[in-house]
Amino acid sequence: MKAVPFDPETDAAPIPFDRRHLDTALDLKRRGLKWRPHVGCFVWDPEEVIQAPSPFPLRVYFILSVPRFVDIFGTVDHAAEKLVWLPTWHQGRLVAASLGVGQKRIEGLFLPDSPASPGEELLGLYRLIAQAL
Repeated sequence: MKAVPFDPETDAAPIPFDRRHLDTALDLKRRGLKWRPHVGCFVWDPEEVIQAPSPFPLRVYFILSVPRFVDIFGTVDHAAEKLVWLPTWHQGRLVAASLGVGQKRIEGLFLPDSPASPGEELLGLYRLIAQAL
């Protein structure tokens, strides 16, 4: 069966990742954000290790099968080393809470006078996590 890639012209984006999210997520990784690849994670392959084309722009992949990523990288630890985790809003909230980021700081992302796009909100959450690291 031939894969059908994501089409930003006609498909609703599952998550608002752009280059800023990738760069900020890489910064989170460099600051020491720990994660273990598991089902339900979006990841970025900056070194282009994965040979299969990504269904999403910018070499973003979704982990639906951990064994498939182990086939590619050899071990879960090596996958975590080579890939950059792109936390979803929900995952980011869990990480922020575990790092002691308070609810008021998160609520500060929602300014009533200048509503942020979903992508901006997620980027703001990544920045709060970076500050907490």
